[in-house]
Amino acid sequence: MLRIPLVNQRGLSLLEAMIALVIISVGLLGIAALQINALKQNNSAYWHSKAVWIAHDMAERMRANSSVTNDYIGIDTATPYAQDCQAAPCTPAQMVIADAADWKAMVETLPSGRGIIRNPVANETEIAVMWDDEGTGATGTNCGNDPDIDLTCYTITLSTP
Repeated sequence: MLRIPLVNQRGLSLLEAMIALVIISVGLLGIAALQINALKQNNSAYWHSKAVWIAHDMAERMRANSSVTNDYIGIDTATPYAQDCQAAPCTPAQMVIADAADWKAMVETLPSGRGIIRNPVANETEIAVMWDDEGTGATGTNCGNDPDIDLTCYTITLSTP
């Protein structure tokens, strides 16, 4: 039987332990990156869900006040609106302003939130809810694909008579 002296074996366990530590560290960094990405995507999904709800809320308000649907076109939450229809009854035209004020308050809960109601094509009304999903400080309202310039958009299109 051949005996290997212990002198030749020194430091091998330390090297193995250091390699294992590096491998575990890389794995933990990967897990942390996955967790950060999951949190970011979860936050994005939350804002998107909220935008969907806000856009559909305005669509329902427009349907409820259908005698003046065209009066909603041109509403932009960058404009201040003030009308209270809860303290006293309002005319349909005043209700449009009250709806715009309520909608503005909802849209402003989104990061850099903005809402616009426009008429891009005859007999169609577009409700757009926009927000800065990437946190880049974007302010553009073209609903483009560049998050540095344009806000993220959710739009619905309604057919109008």
